[in-house]
Amino acid sequence: MNRRLSILLLLLSLAGAERCAAQGPALSGSPSRPQKEMRGLTSLSNVFVPKGQWVTGLNASFSTHDNSNYTLVVIEGIESEGHTIKISPLLGYAVAENMVVGGKFGYSRTFLRLDGGGFSMGGGDTGVEMKVDSYYALKHLYEGSLFWRQYIPFGDNKRFALFSEVQLILGGSQAKFAADTPVRGTYETGFTCALSVTPGLVAFVTNAMALELNVGVMGITYESVKQIHNQVAVGRRSGSMMSFKVNLLSIGLGMAFYL
Repeated sequence: MNRRLSILLLLLSLAGAERCAAQGPALSGSPSRPQKEMRGLTSLSNVFVPKGQWVTGLNASFSTHDNSNYTLVVIEGIESEGHTIKISPLLGYAVAENMVVGGKFGYSRTFLRLDGGGFSMGGGDTGVEMKVDSYYALKHLYEGSLFWRQYIPFGDNKRFALFSEVQLILGGSQAKFAADTPVRGTYETGFTCALSVTPGLVAFVTNAMALELNVGVMGITYESVKQIHNQVAVGRRSGSMMSFKVNLLSIGLGMAFYL
């Protein structure tokens, strides 16, 4: 009887040890961490941009205006003309599936000439009146940037995809301002360094051509400006800014070719 009882106790102890070994992590005092859920942002189940593909494109815009005796709210007799030209080519290479690195170059030219205009409010001795007889401004902006872009396809869709882009931007500017009679002029040079995050949407219209829409949402910018007034006085200004918001002025629409 004692022998049978000993054998039964031995079998029960072996079964208990096996069960403890199977549940060891749960009983060890350090609870197991839940498995991290993958969002599929870098999933290669759908290859939207294959490795080794070249991406080239161009963003461009042009605007002009010409005012003759024009009135805008309280500003009267506006005589002005001007234009803005912007062009930005890009070249990238897919170093991995759905991942592109490359560079961009940007140039913009802004011109404004104001021959007349006045601002008036109120009347009599308490009224405010200001007039501009002559004003001239011309600015050139040059930018070069390196970018990294990750594509996020919509499931198995081969036509539409989101992308997230990080850019490191270096730029320089030159500007001339002149006003009044006799003329008072200012020459200005500037330097800009920025790090930005830009999400966007790409849509293929043919097998190799796509339209791209992007908007800046976050960035860190440093700017330094030097001015020379009338070839005599020298002034300097520098500043930095960090923003986390949708910048409507940075919305870009362009065309890209995937070769």
